[in-house]
Amino acid sequence: MKKHLFINGEWIEAQKYTSLKAPYSGEEIIQVATANEEEVELALEAAYQARETMAKLPSHRRATILENVARLLDERKEKAAEIIAIEAAKPITIAMGEVQRTIQTYKFSAEEAKRIHGETLPLDAAPGGEGRVAYTVHEPIGVIGAITPFNFPMNLVAHKVGPALAAGNTVVLKPANQTPLSAYFIAELFHEAGLPAGVLNVVTGSGSLIGEKIVKDERVSKISFTGSPTVGIGIRNKAGLKRVTLELGSNAAVIIDKGVNLDKIINRCVTGAFSFQGQVCISLQRVYVLEEMYEAFVEKFVEKTKQLKIGEPLKATTDISALISPKDVERALTWINEAEQNGAKVAVGGTVQGNVLMPTVLLEVDPSQKVSCQEVFAPIVLINKVKNVNEAIALVNESRYGLQAGIYTENIHTALHAAEHLHVGGVLINDIPTFRVDHMPYGGVKESGVGRVGVKYAIEEMTEKKLVIFNRN
Repeated sequence: MKKHLFINGEWIEAQKYTSLKAPYSGEEIIQVATANEEEVELALEAAYQARETMAKLPSHRRATILENVARLLDERKEKAAEIIAIEAAKPITIAMGEVQRTIQTYKFSAEEAKRIHGETLPLDAAPGGEGRVAYTVHEPIGVIGAITPFNFPMNLVAHKVGPALAAGNTVVLKPANQTPLSAYFIAELFHEAGLPAGVLNVVTGSGSLIGEKIVKDERVSKISFTGSPTVGIGIRNKAGLKRVTLELGSNAAVIIDKGVNLDKIINRCVTGAFSFQGQVCISLQRVYVLEEMYEAFVEKFVEKTKQLKIGEPLKATTDISALISPKDVERALTWINEAEQNGAKVAVGGTVQGNVLMPTVLLEVDPSQKVSCQEVFAPIVLINKVKNVNEAIALVNESRYGLQAGIYTENIHTALHAAEHLHVGGVLINDIPTFRVDHMPYGGVKESGVGRVGVKYAIEEMTEKKLVIFNRN
């Protein structure tokens, strides 16, 4: 079987195909199209030609199409979850959670499509402004280039496509090489939902070739990218005057203050660290525990970690399955070994079964080690002892990333102090940094990115604000 390109409302046979293999079993799933430059050009031209059609589509029509997609996805959620589980090795129960969130994202997009409006301005507030009426409108920006990662192959597509279409834009989507089937599945639903031809185009293949063409093409007005800081910084440097939203790396942390009920939070912390094998942008990677709580926290955390079920992604009982590629397993093991050689202790894990890295807890990790200062994107968490909350805040901030961070505390003053001093895009009080719902503003500082996503906030960056002034003098 082959999966073709989706361009201008049609399935287009490509000149070249590559084998897509399941991360867990290593078996071939399907042959997927690898677009060449001419085929990417077809997608860009289709999106460019369709932009006026989409811009003129009334907001209620755009909302109805998005509502139809949410309904169709709800009707086929088992199939959608199975696709994610097979191509990404995401445990099926977690995959179903992603599908449910994707439905919400399209519903939020449908609602926001009807709320795109400007404001009136009192021009007579300035001398010379008398007798004039002014207002702003928000117009579609044009063609959006969307580049998405493997870890949330359906919902992160929704976070780019949903707001783009709600605002009346067109899209050229480049999904991750390992997870193209989720994107093609959604393209089918949009086609069935009545989206005009050319508005959504999906092209798979070389990230450097497709990404380069999308980023440099003058017909593209905005790039929305989720992925590595290296690629994201490269995109920003090449994008010129295009608008750019970048969601990049993270090594999210949580602080455990004294007096916290550990039994109440331990399950939540373990879930935050190991959900989808730690391959989540806001996965809990670093835990800083006040010294009087440290030993009890480590004991409970390790005990809970040992209870996680390892297995194939389609089993409902599976908590942990394969990493996305053998290279990632190899890299994670190297980082664990480096940390050990520099004084870290492995409390549990650190071994491999097939392509599955066992959930790993590291203690006494030096902050300079890769498992601490880089994004691990694997089922690895470090737990370190601190003397006080200020020391913990300093360690959280001593990072090139700043997406989200959390603190568990019973003290309101400590909570407010942390909210003020943690240098991140989002601070979670009495929760892990891995919390996200799909209508909140989401994004980071430093090398965690530029701009904010979350449907309403994404739409703001996908529209142009136009000022209109009537002179009544």
